[in-house]
Amino acid sequence: MHNPTGFIDPLGLAGCSLTKVNARDHDYVLKLTGSVYPQTFRHIDEAIKAGHPYIVTIQRETAKLNRKLSLKDVKTKKGADRDEWPMAMFKEGGHGASVRYIDPSDNRGAGSSIGKILSELPDGTKIRVEVLW
Repeated sequence: MHNPTGFIDPLGLAGCSLTKVNARDHDYVLKLTGSVYPQTFRHIDEAIKAGHPYIVTIQRETAKLNRKLSLKDVKTKKGADRDEWPMAMFKEGGHGASVRYIDPSDNRGAGSSIGKILSELPDGTKIRVEVLW
């Protein structure tokens, strides 16, 4: 049953915070609260720990190609989304990305929150990603 008193995220930023920093190798820190979208954020955390980049560069114009490259050898699965890290919107995404089957609502909610919080940043912006548990 729908709970009308449940939390509604009016800004669409659930689980994400973004801080401008003065660092040599990145412009912002994106903190992801693992408990909000646990499957997606666990995938990001584990992919980073396995050697995938934790500093990524926004490059939206290649997102479609990156998604095609990262998912080309991973068949679709009924009832699951194919989550990728690095995400297709990042220069580091595409061929060689970590891909994992996860719950569609978790994946789409996380993707929406991350996309929204980064939406005003220009291509070329470098983001350090940290998952908080």
